[in-house]
Amino acid sequence: MDNYVITIARGFGSGGKEIGLTLAKELGINCYEKRILELASEYSGLSQEMFERVDEKFSSEKIRKALAKMPVTGEVSSPAYKRFQSDIKLFNIQAHIIRELAQSESCIIVGKCADNILASYKNVISVYIEAPREFCRARIMEKYSCTADEANRLIYQTDQYRAEYYKYYSGGNEWTNVTNYDLTINIGRTGFDNAINLIKDYLKSKLGNVISQDIKV
Repeated sequence: MDNYVITIARGFGSGGKEIGLTLAKELGINCYEKRILELASEYSGLSQEMFERVDEKFSSEKIRKALAKMPVTGEVSSPAYKRFQSDIKLFNIQAHIIRELAQSESCIIVGKCADNILASYKNVISVYIEAPREFCRARIMEKYSCTADEANRLIYQTDQYRAEYYKYYSGGNEWTNVTNYDLTINIGRTGFDNAINLIKDYLKSKLGNVISQDIKV
C-alpha cells in the first residue's frame, strides 16, 4: 500500500478529535469521525440515524439530554449500552468502510474501534490521547457551559460507554490498554502542538517510505 492511516482513540474532553482535525489539515488528508456513519449509511442503504444510535460516543444532543436528567447528588447511573449484540451488523458495516478507507487513501480515523479493526494493517499507526481529569473537566465545562460536577459525570459516563463499546466489539480487549497503540500521549503534559509534532515524527519514522515527499512532516 502507498497510503497510510492514523487512528485516534481519545478520552472524553482530551481534545483527541481536535488533534485529528488539525493533523489532517496539516498533512493534507481527510479526517473521518461522524463521516464514517454517513458512508456506512450510503453503502448499506440504512438510515444514518441507525448508525448514530449505536455510535461509540455521546452526540451533542445526547449530552444535552444527559445534563437535563443528571442528578445533583448520588451515584451516576450506567448508560444504556447493555445490549450491543443487537447492533453487530451495523458495526460490521462500519468496519467494512474503515477497511476500505485504509486500503484506498491516506486519512485519520477518530474512534470507531479503528485501531482494533486495522490492527493487522502495516500502513496504520494508532494513537491514544488522554489527559488528566482537571484538564478534561475544564474543556467540557467551557464547551457545554456546565458545572464541574456535571462535567465530571459526563466524562465518567462517556468514557465508560466507550470502554464497554470497545470491549464488546474488540472481543474483550481493554480500550485503555496502552499495548493497543503505537503512541499514548498525555495532552496535559505535552500540549496540543507538541502532541501533533510527536505523531508526525512517529509517522515519518515508521511509515516514511509511504509518505508523499511533498508533505512536510
